[in-house]
Amino acid sequence: MKEETNYISVLSNKERIIFKIKEIAPYEGIKSELKTKLVQLKKFYKDEKFPIYVTGKLLKIDEVKELKKLISKYLDVPIEFDSPLELGLSGIKKNYKKDIETSQTKFIKSSVRSGQKIEFEGSIVILGDVNGGAEIIAEDNIIVLGKLRGMAHAGAKGNEQAIIAAKSIDSRQIRIASTIKERTQEEVDTQFYQFAYINEKGEIELTF
Repeated sequence: MKEETNYISVLSNKERIIFKIKEIAPYEGIKSELKTKLVQLKKFYKDEKFPIYVTGKLLKIDEVKELKKLISKYLDVPIEFDSPLELGLSGIKKNYKKDIETSQTKFIKSSVRSGQKIEFEGSIVILGDVNGGAEIIAEDNIIVLGKLRGMAHAGAKGNEQAIIAAKSIDSRQIRIASTIKERTQEEVDTQFYQFAYINEKGEIELTF
């Protein structure tokens, strides 16, 4: 299921319904559009209990609480936000389907701007966003606590066990070892992923 929206894209899979909020969305606009979406979604739900997952724009703690209360007025289902309800790293929740190997790690304590290129013979952790036009190249894993919009190349010296993980992967191209995954802008805008790895077929698989 997919709907065209101004501020909120409504996506779904077999496990849950996803509300992806655009970064430019003003909070009042989010609330107004969410009410409209919930009225429509309530007709779809009937007896189903699909959980709701809200992602995209980073929301303030009080905004998360207010939107959660709003959703609960329309749908009696589990609700989860990727915006933390508490400050600090303990508020970040990620579930990865593949173990991350131990390696030397370089921490970048800021977002990476367009035109910047960061390389490291180990894993790289970005404590911010990777903007479009930036490049991150690691011999092992790449972890981005914000949004990944630039090009990421994990396992750059051939490590096919390397992974790429982010709050959301919004890149047009990512690489693991010698394997390349390219996406159209439409796919980036309408699909939500947080995790990339090479599957048993030797292809880069995106999941969340």
